Amino acid sequence: MDLQLRLFRRQYLQLVEPDFLAWPPKQLLRDASVQTWLYRALFNSDRVARLPPERYQLRVLKPLLARIEQSIEDPEEDEISDQLMSHLSALMATALPSEMAAAQRKTYVTFTCIGPGQAEVGETDDPTITLLERRHLISGSQTTGFRTWEAALHLGSYLLTSQGSDIVRGKSILELGAGTGFLSVLCAKHLQAKHVTATDGDEGVVEALRENLFLNNLDDEQRVLTSILRWGRGLKGTWVEEDCEAWPYDVVIGADITYDKVAISALIATLRFLFDLRPFLIVIISGAVRNADTYDAFQQGCTRAGFVVTEVDFHAKPLREQKALFYATAVPMKMVSITKPRPDQT
Repeated sequence: MDLQLRLFRRQYLQLVEPDFLAWPPKQLLRDASVQTWLYRALFNSDRVARLPPERYQLRVLKPLLARIEQSIEDPEEDEISDQLMSHLSALMATALPSEMAAAQRKTYVTFTCIGPGQAEVGETDDPTITLLERRHLISGSQTTGFRTWEAALHLGSYLLTSQGSDIVRGKSILELGAGTGFLSVLCAKHLQAKHVTATDGDEGVVEALRENLFLNNLDDEQRVLTSILRWGRGLKGTWVEEDCEAWPYDVVIGADITYDKVAISALIATLRFLFDLRPFLIVIISGAVRNADTYDAFQQGCTRAGFVVTEVDFHAKPLREQKALFYATAVPMKMVSITKPRPDQT
């Protein structure tokens, strides 16, 4: 199927806002076989088990049909798909939840995991991750871990490069602030990590994370272990020390975990404790720099702790150039590698 159609489908399944979708061109939309494919690939629950919510389907289908109508040159030869029209009627007849209620519901979001420069594959063979998210829910502890944020997608894009995947393949990974579990699932499902330990400081988030592991056939603790980890507390004699003995950590990853100035000192303390357990750890942290002062405080804290901080040279592409893992780039993205100096370097 045409690359433009596959791109459109990938964006749709990731719930990209309709204003930013790469709509297929008119010459494709007027084709009856393309319209049939669009129905089957985007709206037919018999063929796609984990569809976007009905409200989102409606927000996409209405303008899609308008574009199809605009593409018609000869009304006697070009037609609009009965299947698409019938689905629109069914959606409009459905008692959809209010915007506020819909925002709190669990929603399937499917991410296509193709790295930059990788060969395109057929639409049925795309490597994917499907997560249940509640994109606008904030828990009692003020966490926003029920959705996958841009910094995680940025780090995921890097890990899908040949350089990034080498960091993960065959290694034991610890994720801090795992949220929905996107990065942990990516490492275990598509990047051949030896073992992944996914942690978060919020109990509700960890519970939801376990559900996402199950969705991706990763509910085996020999592959992915989940647990609560609150930063700033010593690790000696805890489950973390036991887990590190069973699966000696090689790499620690984290995304969007440096946005809270209050939590930065606790995060750096946890990194220091992890280096005590595993002196040769590599830590990769990705963040959207929404507040330059906060990000600077994190880097300065790392320097005071004696860490070696190196910026990773990986730049986000504009949304219109992204082929998978779609995310906005209006806010600057930074990624750093953190290590502890070896004795001969001090």
